[in-house]
Amino acid sequence: MHGVEKNAARLFVGALAIIASVLGIAGGGFAQQPAPQPAPQHAKKRPPAETAPVQAAQTQPTPTIDTPQRTTATYEDWIVQCELRTGPPPEKFCEMMQVTQVQGRNAPFSRIAIARPAKGQPVRLVIQVPVNVSFSTNVRIQATEGDAGIAVPFARCVPAGCFADFDLKEDVMKKFRAAAGAGKLTFADDGGHDVTVPLSFKGFPQAYDALAKE
Repeated sequence: MHGVEKNAARLFVGALAIIASVLGIAGGGFAQQPAPQPAPQHAKKRPPAETAPVQAAQTQPTPTIDTPQRTTATYEDWIVQCELRTGPPPEKFCEMMQVTQVQGRNAPFSRIAIARPAKGQPVRLVIQVPVNVSFSTNVRIQATEGDAGIAVPFARCVPAGCFADFDLKEDVMKKFRAAAGAGKLTFADDGGHDVTVPLSFKGFPQAYDALAKE
């Protein structure tokens, strides 16, 4: 020990104290950085291969699901809604709509929608009402009380409702844009009774202009 033989006993005791101190520090940090420990003779060591699947599972990236992005803007009684579908290829679908509900019910009673017009294609207005309708009577939309309106038969029914499609020609569009207030939608139910649904044209011009710019 290079000249410290006379203090061998003292150094031996000091070495024991240092070893005990080191072991104590190592024991305190064991949870963060585990060190391999000798296994008892009666116990079998666990093969490293058993832990490999767990480590691989922890490093695998979590898959993500692309969801459509939606934007909404309100123009008095009309709503313009756009949905960006990620694709491929990415696609943007926009429409303006007005929904009516019966008091005490969560589901819409009727829905009137105009999709963003495609270049060179006529403007189409689609209405959706409950399935208990009569196909013997046309669906009619009037911009005002005294307006003769436009009428078409129902085109189809699915479990979600019955649908009718209108072509909005230039003269009809002018009438809708000029309408200042309440119009109405009428049809007959399966019992032959007339059903009238209020239809507001407040905000129609602004909503349609915003739709055309999308």
